[in-house]
Amino acid sequence: MKDAMNRRRPWVSPESAGPDGLVGVGGDLRPSTLVRGYAEGVFPWFNEGDPILWWSPDPRAVIELDGIHISHSLARTIRSGRFRVTANCAFGDVIRGCADCRTDGTWVTRQMIEAYEELHRLGHAHSVETWVRTESKGTEQKSDSLEGWTLAGGIYGVSVGGLFAGESMFFRVSDGSKVALAALVERLKTCGFELFDVQMRTEHTTRMGATDIPRKDYLRRLREAVKKTNVRFA
Repeated sequence: MKDAMNRRRPWVSPESAGPDGLVGVGGDLRPSTLVRGYAEGVFPWFNEGDPILWWSPDPRAVIELDGIHISHSLARTIRSGRFRVTANCAFGDVIRGCADCRTDGTWVTRQMIEAYEELHRLGHAHSVETWVRTESKGTEQKSDSLEGWTLAGGIYGVSVGGLFAGESMFFRVSDGSKVALAALVERLKTCGFELFDVQMRTEHTTRMGATDIPRKDYLRRLREAVKKTNVRFA
C-alpha cells in the first residue's frame, strides 16, 4: 500500500522542501496526479528524456488579479481591436506553440503535451488565444468563425477550484501573448477565481505585474482557493 501511495503521490510535502523547490522525482502525469499536484502546490517541470521532476519553489510567483500592469501602449493595442481573443478554441495549437517557442524557458515535452491535452478534455486545462486577421480575398467571415484568422499567441494553464496555474505562453505576432495574458486575467476575475499562480517570475510576467510571495503564504492562499467548488472557466 505504501508503494502504491508513493506512485500516486511522488512528492514530499512542499512545507518540507528546500529553497530550490524540488519536491519529488518520478511518478506519472495522469490527470488525477496532476490535479492533486496543483491542489497541493506542486507542478511538473523536466526536460525531454529525463525523469519527471516535481517542484514547489520558494518564493512563488503570482499575479494579483487586481494588480496586473497594462502599459499605455498595450492598452492602445487592446482597444484597437487588432487582436481577436478566444478561449479554449485551440488548446492543442497553444501548447504546441509554447513547446516550439519556449519563450519563457519552459520545456514542454511530448509527454506533457499529451497529458495536458487530456486534462483539457476533462475540463481542468484551459487556453486563451489571440488571433490576427489574414489577408482575405473573399467576403467578410461570420463573427463566430475563425476562418481568415491566424493564431498570434496564447497562454494555457490548469484550474482547480479557485486556482488558475499558468503554465506557459507564446507569441508569433508582437503583443500576442501580452493581450492573451491581459484577457486571461479579466476572465479569471469575472469567473470568480482567487489565485493566479505563474510559478516563477520571468522578465515578461514581471513587466505584467508578477510578484514573489513566500511559499508558506502561497500554500495558505492555495488551500483556501481550491475549496471553491462553484468556479468555472467559462
